[in-house]
This record gives sequence, structure tokens and C-alpha cells, in this order.
Amino acid sequence: MFVKIASGAVMGIDGYVVDVEVDIASGLPGFDIVGLPDSAVKESRERVRAAIRNSGYIFPVKRITVNLAPADTKKSGPAFDLPMAVGILVCTGVITPSCCDGAFFVGELSLDGALRPVNGVLPMVMAAKAQGIRTFFVPAQNAEEAALVGDVDVFPISSITEIAEHFAGKSVKSLDMDLNKFFRSNDNASIYDVDFADVAGQTHVKRALEIAAAGYHNALMIGPPGAGKTMMARRMPTILPDLSMDESMEITKVYSIAGLLDQKSLLMATRPFRTPHHTASYASLTGGGRIPMPGEISLAHNGVLFLDELPEFQKKALETLRQPLEDGQITITRVGGVCTYPSVFLLLTAMNPCPCGYMGTPRCNCSQNEIARYLDKISGPLLDRIDIQVEASPVEYNELTTTKKAPEDSAAIKARVENARARQQQRFQGQPIRFNAKMPASMIKTHCNPGKDARDLLKQVFDTMQLSARAYHKILKIARTIADLADQPDILVEHVAEAISYRGLDRKYW
Repeated sequence: MFVKIASGAVMGIDGYVVDVEVDIASGLPGFDIVGLPDSAVKESRERVRAAIRNSGYIFPVKRITVNLAPADTKKSGPAFDLPMAVGILVCTGVITPSCCDGAFFVGELSLDGALRPVNGVLPMVMAAKAQGIRTFFVPAQNAEEAALVGDVDVFPISSITEIAEHFAGKSVKSLDMDLNKFFRSNDNASIYDVDFADVAGQTHVKRALEIAAAGYHNALMIGPPGAGKTMMARRMPTILPDLSMDESMEITKVYSIAGLLDQKSLLMATRPFRTPHHTASYASLTGGGRIPMPGEISLAHNGVLFLDELPEFQKKALETLRQPLEDGQITITRVGGVCTYPSVFLLLTAMNPCPCGYMGTPRCNCSQNEIARYLDKISGPLLDRIDIQVEASPVEYNELTTTKKAPEDSAAIKARVENARARQQQRFQGQPIRFNAKMPASMIKTHCNPGKDARDLLKQVFDTMQLSARAYHKILKIARTIADLADQPDILVEHVAEAISYRGLDRKYW
């Protein structure tokens, strides 16, 4: 007997439907799986055999052939255990063939027949729904994740016995999911236990981070130890606008594939804030493995990637950031396939001015060669892609002890950022971009037209500082964001002057 069961797999961030074709015929007993399975899929034979027997059903002593179509894509993982088992139970008469029409099955089996959760259920269900499938049987732990897609019937299954009894008439209740339960509309500041009000002084650095958040500009903070660079970076999520539902689903798909979803809050409702250690390899940043998995730059999609102690990272690892920063995606080619993951993130970095961190003070004993080697770990092309460069000076005693005026809190800064983002949404309505930082050259000519005084200042700075075309465009985009924060439709000379002030540190240190 032959039966076809719908299942799924993931390639990159997207899922696709896999037809699990099961054929049982007379002949020498055997269990073969074809269709480019990896070792984890091939091991399904033993799991399925033991699970069916230990669930009280008869495993056929016949020639069993399982084909995973399409046969030209590599299949990995244990997600095909359940559809294989269901196909065999259909062929042996335990389950009626018509019960599987228009249904989707995915799940890993334990030897006693219980179902275990698998990664990537969300993109699989989204792909299956796009092909007209509306009924899904998934492990109970993945049920809420699958139900996030909406307008589908999701049945949480805990064992083979439960699914057989469901088709025999002892129906399992489908999951009724309320997306509002998981998508919290409250602002990020109430979720994090930090606030910019905790930061004394550093007004100019906080202003730079506000501009970075408003226009999604990459930023570099450079200063001595203890100046508050890391402290301010960790408060960056509290001033970013709340996630939209579309952004939340994009992030959730990435985390589903990586197996990092929190069962208590399956829908990512806050912007990611990723802080890899400086010992991280280039593969952990970009992603990789035999079957390419998302790395830190993809896990930071629609959020912040914070690299502390920037020169301590491997130079090869830092250089891999250059292409994703420009393209907003990363393509990984491995033996197991070619995957493209989204990587639209705000790069926030911090570093010391020299190996000891106290350059320019009596405490510094670094030689010029040591300082040069330290700073040379940051290449010019990478530095040119960092829009905002700001110096964090040591905080004065009076700033730490004064009680006359409390520092501005995150809520006040966030309100200005959201207002600036609203102007950008209106500006780029119908366009594939959402932020000033992502404007191509053609849009810069349309939306970044400074007045005559501002153009004269730009020309003088361009000739004096010998700016590249990229640096010139970045100044214009930063000036556009500053004007948005000031609720100004036109770019004025003071906006350009402030934007230029964030591009001078490379001349001071490099």
C-alpha cells in the first residue's frame, strides 16, 4: 500500500512542504529512507519502529520504503518521525487514509511513542498554510508556536496513541490561540529593568545614541574604562520603538529555527539585544554549521548587536560584518545547502582608546606601536560603515553627586525617537526601506537637500577631512535624522554641523 503524508522542513528562514511518501510491499523485510536524508533522518527508522511497537501496534515485517520529496534538497533533523509513523499506521489499517488528506504532521518520536518538540515549526506551518493546508498535528510543546500563524487548526499531540485515537473518534481539541496574549503592546522600557535616568552625565553620548536609535545608525563609543559605555549600551533597547507584528514574526521565525524560543512567551515581543563575547568566532557571528544555522547578526535582526571591547574581536570576525551591514542579509554556503538569513540590525560598539584604556593621561604607559597595533584591528572599511562615532569622557565628580536636575529617563527619549520614526514611515511609505540609515543614493538626493549654508559647510568639510562618498552620504543621512528629531522638514546648517561632529574620531585616533 502507498500513502503520502504532508510534512515540512526549513531552508534558511523559510519553510517548505515535504511529502513523506510511504510504500509497504511484499518482499525481503527492510526499511529504507530516500530523498537525501542526513544521519538524523536515517536514524528515524529505529525510532519509528520502536515507537510503534511500544505503543501497542504491529510493525509490519515487510519491505518499507520512505521517500522525502522533493528529493533534490537535503533533509535534516528528526521532524519526519511522526509523518513516517502515521504513514505506516495508515498502510497497516490503524488509521483511515482519508484522515490524512489536507493535514500536516511534524514531530520527533521517543522510543515509547511520545512526541518531542522540534525546531522551525513556525516557518513550516507558514509555508504549509500558503499551499492551502489548514490542519496541523504537532508536538504539544510546539502547538502554541504553530498557532501563531493564525486561521489554522492546530492539534497538540503528545504521543502516537493519542493521534491514532483522535482519528478513531476520541477527538483531540484544537488549540485556540489569542495572539494578543503573546504580543505585548507595552513599551520596551517597562520590560527591561534599566533606564537612561540611571546614567549620570554623558549628555553628548546619550544624544548620539538617541540619533542612532531614531535613524537606525550604527554607532561607536570610544573612551576610558568606567566612563559608562557598556552601561549606556545596555539601555539602548529601552529607547527603541516597540515592535510591529510583522517585525515580531520575522524575529520569531529566526529564533524558531535556532531553537531559542521561550515557551513562556513564544512570540518575540521585544527587540533583540545580542552581546557576543569578544572571543566569538566569525562563524558564530555570521552563522554556519553543516546545515547553516543563524548566527548572532541574524539573531539581532530588528534589534541591536552590541560588540563590547571591539578591537579584542578577531579581525576576520569583524570583517564579516561589512557585507551584512550594507545588504541587510547574510548568505551562508555550506555542504548542507545555501541559506539566506535576514540581518537588519543596529550595530553598537564600544572600545578603549588604547590597550590600557587611559591614553592621554599619566596612567597610560602604552607605546605608540602598541596603540597603533591596537587601533589597526579596526579596518578603515569597517569604520567607514559606522555612522556615528562619539567619545565618552570620564564623568566628573559633580555630575555623579548633583541632585538639582535628574537625568532624562528612557521614556522621554523614546517619545522623541518614535516621533522621528513616524516621520520616516511617512517618508518611505510604499518603499522597501524603513529608516534613514538605509536610504540609497537615489533617495538621498530626494530627501536630503540641505540649504546653501549647509552645502557650503559640507563642501569645506569634505575637502578638509578628505571624506569618502560613503562618509559624505552618511553625514547627510545623520543630518536628516537630526532634523526629524527636531521635527523640521528641512535640513538646516546646525543639523549638518552636529552630524559632522559625529564623524571626526577616525581622524583623531586612526
